[in-house]
Amino acid sequence: MKYTVLKTEGRAKRAEFETVHGTVQTPVFMNVGTVAAIKGAVATSDLEKIKTQIELSNTYHLHVRPGDEIIKKLGGLHKFMSWNKPILTDSGGFQVFSLAKLRKIKEEGVYFNSHVDGRKIFMGPEESMTIQSNLGSTIAMAFDECPSSVADRNYVQASVERTTRWLERCKNKMRELNSLEDTVNKEQLLFGINQGAIYSDIRIEHAKIISDMDLDGYAVGGLAVGETHEEMYRVLEDVVPFLPRNKPTYLMGVGTPANILEGVERGVDFFDCVYPSRNGRHGHVYTDQGKLNLFNACYELDDRPISHTCNCPACQRYSRAYIRHLLKAKEMLGMRLCVLHNLYFYNNMMEEIRDALDRGEFASYKKNKLESMASSLDRG
Repeated sequence: MKYTVLKTEGRAKRAEFETVHGTVQTPVFMNVGTVAAIKGAVATSDLEKIKTQIELSNTYHLHVRPGDEIIKKLGGLHKFMSWNKPILTDSGGFQVFSLAKLRKIKEEGVYFNSHVDGRKIFMGPEESMTIQSNLGSTIAMAFDECPSSVADRNYVQASVERTTRWLERCKNKMRELNSLEDTVNKEQLLFGINQGAIYSDIRIEHAKIISDMDLDGYAVGGLAVGETHEEMYRVLEDVVPFLPRNKPTYLMGVGTPANILEGVERGVDFFDCVYPSRNGRHGHVYTDQGKLNLFNACYELDDRPISHTCNCPACQRYSRAYIRHLLKAKEMLGMRLCVLHNLYFYNNMMEEIRDALDRGEFASYKKNKLESMASSLDRG
């Protein structure tokens, strides 16, 4: 691994991140393929055409099906899904939060009931690292607990301390796994996760502790789970300065185009979110002038592309009226075209951000982008 900061503007960073599966230009948005596929019938061959640099898959979901050992036998996740660029796998820790009614947290790890068939599952730091090693992803995330942003302070403090102990176990287990003869990816990287809900003092202390562990990268987790945008931005302003500036910084599960612009300004390199694909499947598409809902009747006779300035596969060939018809008819192609457009929009926006940072013009780019996107094309 090699992470090189090429340019800075305030806290914002423009960098290159070299990995065994290729170099990532940052800031970057990771396209989310939870079960080794982007929802909306998007293939990895499509991702190559829409400027995708890195894909994200989910450890817990791939462990449940088809099973990480099956993927290992088939040569690892890259070969399994036919994708030769970097992949980040999250640790399953977020499911500790999202499957609250189905789990029990203990020091050794978490006892789950599968959301698919109800079978009992145990996952701790060692199990999460083993699963991710079987997948052979480029970047593995440490196993953590994501406490609610409105959780009691005493609970959050105890949770963060346990997450720190789990991180040490993750680091030790990954060192062991990377040394084994049959490991899919012996160069697998480990990112630690900063937690602490909206308590800046807890987060800052945690950031200091995990920074001393000399990991390959650092994430800020536990945001965009109920707090306001203002609270999220405050946490980033408080915490990011205490994470190593010479390592990648990843804001997990965020977010809207505005969230990303604000995150970049505060020093974040990596982002991921299901918004572009989820919104696309519901006919909501992004443009530089605002968001459109293609189900709206005003697009019934609209023969223009989603955006005249967009070079995505949808905009290069199809009209708003046609895509609206597909959505109304429940044809999967409608969802697919909207998802492709939204992912291209996000990936292209990240390219624009990198170009603006290269020119030293990010502040003006951010201002203009936010102002232009504040409008809504649905009005006419």
